Amino acid sequence: MPTHYLYLIAAIVAETIGTTALQASAQFTRLWPSVLVVIAYALSFYLLSQTLRIMPVGIVYAIWSGLGIVLIAAIGLLVFGQRLDWPAILGMCLIVGGILVIHLFSKTASH
Repeated sequence: MPTHYLYLIAAIVAETIGTTALQASAQFTRLWPSVLVVIAYALSFYLLSQTLRIMPVGIVYAIWSGLGIVLIAAIGLLVFGQRLDWPAILGMCLIVGGILVIHLFSKTASH
């Protein structure tokens, strides 16, 4: 797997950790989850910047945000018990489908 994809995957994981910690921080009233938010988002943006050396910003951001949405929704369900209705699940399936279309068919994705 090319290094820029490893950076992108790591950026998505860091962003997902930061967003999960954001929920746990209780609007920044709990210290350690708040610290984790800042560290995870900083790491995520650094890793995202490394990905941007190779791939165009629109493609990177589409993949980063789309997969982040789906992962945080799964964490919301598993960790916080937040359920999604069918239209939300369908929308997320469309997001994943869009990412697959970009990755599999776009020549822009591999810049």
